[in-house]
Amino acid sequence: MAKRKTAKATDAEVEVQEVTASAQPIWQNNQNLLLYIVGGISLIVLGWWGYKVLVVEPQQEEAVNAMWQAQLQFERDSFRLALENPGGGYEGFAGIADKFGSSDAGNLAKYYAGVCCMQLGDFDKAIEYLEDYSAAGDLLPIMKNGVLGDCYSEKKEYDKALDFYEKATNAGNNDILAAYYLKKLGMLQEYQGNKDAALESFERLRRDYPNQSSPEWRDIEKYIYRAQAGK
Repeated sequence: MAKRKTAKATDAEVEVQEVTASAQPIWQNNQNLLLYIVGGISLIVLGWWGYKVLVVEPQQEEAVNAMWQAQLQFERDSFRLALENPGGGYEGFAGIADKFGSSDAGNLAKYYAGVCCMQLGDFDKAIEYLEDYSAAGDLLPIMKNGVLGDCYSEKKEYDKALDFYEKATNAGNNDILAAYYLKKLGMLQEYQGNKDAALESFERLRRDYPNQSSPEWRDIEKYIYRAQAGK
């Protein structure tokens, strides 16, 4: 995690498939109507192609070029600079997310902006960025939900924090991160007095994520014993 640390059909393709599937009866009954529909679909496809070539790809390149300086400040734990003004005339993560949010790099900037805001204590703004961030893959969905859990925990909205920690343990595919948030889930459940739920989380961590090098797993017997003793 960055310090606390990216074969699906497009909507246009789906519409084309739907029109193709029903084209025969429409063609037989009303040629003008079919030509109108096909023409409309062609405009959608051409419009998406033009948007991708003329807007998305240039935005991606510009966003990637802008992100490296903000990333450098982020790695130095200079979260305010990374968020707002990393120097050299470059945009911070906030500006990159606002200007290039439709690109992959701009989307990722939303995650970084969320983490920066959380580190700076602006939990509501962090939640706003993170909820707008589209996470995919094995790691990023875990990280997104985990940081959202941290934000709600800091706000003392513990039920929401538990919900996001639970989502983090089931999202993506990374044993280290899953174990980390499973431990957080159990500890918060224990803090709220739900010893049964905490014990279930700790036992799941011991059973599903055995890893001698993991601090979460090495200490798990202590947490299980404590949860059992408190029942």
